[in-house]
Amino acid sequence: MDARRITDRYFVSPQIDPEDLPGIAEAGFTRVICNRPDAEVPPSHQAASIAEAAKAAGVDFEVLPLTHQTMTPENVARQSTLVEDGGEKVLAYCASGTRCTVVWALSRAGQEPVGDILSRAAEAGYDLGGLAPTLEALAAQR
Repeated sequence: MDARRITDRYFVSPQIDPEDLPGIAEAGFTRVICNRPDAEVPPSHQAASIAEAAKAAGVDFEVLPLTHQTMTPENVARQSTLVEDGGEKVLAYCASGTRCTVVWALSRAGQEPVGDILSRAAEAGYDLGGLAPTLEALAAQR
């Protein structure tokens, strides 16, 4: 597992394995959010397999598959709620961690400066510079 810190409570990761869940629990994560659609992975790494391992490790597991088409305001708000209600430390994963970072950035637009949002993403290894105009537009609407 390659958990990358976005905030003190929110971390993102590329695809995790079921075998990673005991270590995720030991690292203090209280909730794992799957942002990767099952169609992108083999059955061994689909949400049901990860959910079973999460349950065995005592970690809450939520599924919110995201694609370009499903990165809607409603799903951005849902992800934000899943993080807010997820306890002290939440891990979201997808193929690379980028979608998990983008959905976080979209939720923060208008709540903190765009430069700060982009800096946090960059510190975690995600260049979201191309998202700046969208973040600015969202901030202006909120």
